Amino acid sequence: MQILQPTEDQLAAVESFRKFLEAEIRPIAREYRDRHIPKEKMREITQQLAEFGLPGASLPEEHGGMGLSLVTEAMLLEELCAVSLDIGLCVMINKGLPSVLASLPPEQSHLRDKYLPDSLAGRSFAGACVSEPDVGSNVAGLKTTARRDGDHFIINGEKTWVSNGHYSDWLIVTARTGPNALTHFLVDRKEHGYETRNIDKIALNGQSTAQVFFSDCRVPASNILWEEGNALKNTMKIFEKARPNVGMLSVGIARAALEASIAYSKDRTQFGKPIAGHQIIAAKIAEMATMVDAARLMCFRAFSMIDAGIRCGTQSSMAKWFATEMAVKVCRDAVQIHGGNGLTKEFEVERLAREAIVIPIPDGTTEIQKLIIARALTGVNAFF
Repeated sequence: MQILQPTEDQLAAVESFRKFLEAEIRPIAREYRDRHIPKEKMREITQQLAEFGLPGASLPEEHGGMGLSLVTEAMLLEELCAVSLDIGLCVMINKGLPSVLASLPPEQSHLRDKYLPDSLAGRSFAGACVSEPDVGSNVAGLKTTARRDGDHFIINGEKTWVSNGHYSDWLIVTARTGPNALTHFLVDRKEHGYETRNIDKIALNGQSTAQVFFSDCRVPASNILWEEGNALKNTMKIFEKARPNVGMLSVGIARAALEASIAYSKDRTQFGKPIAGHQIIAAKIAEMATMVDAARLMCFRAFSMIDAGIRCGTQSSMAKWFATEMAVKVCRDAVQIHGGNGLTKEFEVERLAREAIVIPIPDGTTEIQKLIIARALTGVNAFF
């Protein structure tokens, strides 16, 4: 039985990154709390983060990455999200889509060569366009069309809930190329043209979540990713890797809420002693710490399986479901421990609780994850 224990190299990388985040990124996160970070400012941030391995830590060295494990990369992402989930979400997308470019076959190396270097250096932003106004979890029902016109495709449609959408320099767009065929296209904002509009939300407005509009967007056939018509299968593979990453977003903010609660419970005095000495508060903190640790280990299991080349759709869905719902409870308990102070913007737990509510939604809701897990266990499809 293998027991996960961070290596000295992993611990050193995390500690160095943590010091940088506290000195350089936390002040920016405080300045832009609940305010949109302009693209050029976010680009400055992502270029600094790239020096520490985000977004390229787990990519092979031959593609410009560091060749580290996904678990090591997840440790770095947790540290970033514990400081700023807005920036962490932006970076998560920026590291996920370059991994798609790195996985392309040799005949599509022109796309990798053109877009990967700037992505890994934090100079450009990417986004993935799947959801539409009338289509969420049912990817097969997408309505955005891509009509062949000689050596090009003409894309028309609207996408929504696109993380990094307004920042994006390029997008991976899932579009319908036939009655039963979906295809991935790489669409460049400058070369091919598309419009974006930010979506205002309950939280996470520091980064960009946007609607994207395609109107007679003319894209070369050479910008197809993998094979025409195989997008549904490839989307499921992308989700398998994306879901534990969303889980790590949740681990980061839940850990921040836990640490804030521990500090507050030791400082706040009621009935003649710190509230940490009251059994009900002590029990909450113990439960919060255990849930954070369990979620982290579930995500690490999924990443370890991906590193080993083992399919892990069920484990990824379990990690995403548990971690995101864990964060909702832990951040809610953090507000309760803070009492009335937890409702004020003077304390971070108010913001963390709002952010936690958002994260069970993207990359498949909690309810969808449960259906995926049950289908794997029973062999019976509950989707239709």
